[in-house]
Amino acid sequence: MKRVIDIGVLFSRSGIYAALARGAYTGVLQGVEEVNADASLDVSFRVIERDPEGRLDRYAPLCREILRTSEARHIFGCITSASRKEVIPELERFDGVLWYTVPYEGFEASEHVAYMHACPNQHLLPLLDWALPTLGSRAYLVGSNYIWGWEMAQIARERIAAANGQVLADRYLALGDTELDHIIHDIRALKPDFILNSLVGDSSYAFLARLAELKREAEFADGIPVLSCNFTECEIDAAGDAAEGLVSVGPWFEPAGGRGGSFHEMSRLAVHELARLLNGRPGAEKLPLSELLHSAIRAGHTPRVDPAHLHAAQPAIIARLEGGRFREIKRMPALRADPYLTHRSQSSQGSSLKVVK
Repeated sequence: MKRVIDIGVLFSRSGIYAALARGAYTGVLQGVEEVNADASLDVSFRVIERDPEGRLDRYAPLCREILRTSEARHIFGCITSASRKEVIPELERFDGVLWYTVPYEGFEASEHVAYMHACPNQHLLPLLDWALPTLGSRAYLVGSNYIWGWEMAQIARERIAAANGQVLADRYLALGDTELDHIIHDIRALKPDFILNSLVGDSSYAFLARLAELKREAEFADGIPVLSCNFTECEIDAAGDAAEGLVSVGPWFEPAGGRGGSFHEMSRLAVHELARLLNGRPGAEKLPLSELLHSAIRAGHTPRVDPAHLHAAQPAIIARLEGGRFREIKRMPALRADPYLTHRSQSSQGSSLKVVK
């Protein structure tokens, strides 16, 4: 007889970044279906779900509602770092755990979060180390106006400066903002070698569409390479043909051209990871995350999440969107997460990083 364990699901399947959230959401549901059908596991999951609709002020109340009104102590959810930071106080209050399955900017290691996707030493730094000698050293940075965009730009500035490159400008848009005239004017005038796009959701799709229009001008007929650490297959349909040629980095790309991408796959794997950690251990779902991981290690299980800093090791795969699917350019083996960039090269030590809380 399988034990039935409640889990929370907190993704904005509507709103300005719904495509990303739906990718992660369907991955969780697939993982739950697979776990529940697996006769070798003595656990099954019952999903308690809420949709914050992309509204930042709804994350904490809905997280609190799940933790207060159900037996769930493990929640799969959040896309933006702002929403993740909103729910952490509720997780602390109710001894909950967030399984965070999308890339983020680092500089965090909450004892209530399992970071299952990539952080900058697993996405941004490998991407820039490929791009600078390949595409050129003059970069233009654009991002959403919150911690993800700010920190990605700051880390990129440090890496580009260490390579004797130049950041021509960095610009920010509020989440959902699609007024891009000033940014397109900048790009037309500055002609960067590449653009690092850290916009999220609708802002990103509008930006890619405007860049596609720019290609109609003779001097931009070949386009300007666009790099991303957060664009995956789950956004291809939303962005349309304008995303063609974009270069992205992540721990996984669809081998057969599917539309889930790493948001889907890391979410699916996170559900399986929790199931393995709880299998054969009644009551373990109530343990603090660190204790859950350490006890699993003592029992002979090797968890995906490092109990020292609660991040997963991940490969860094660089791929280009061609013909509606990502084609691999370069693959690096699994890298241990370094969320605070403690192993930055000596050449970059002169620049300090801003930690935004």
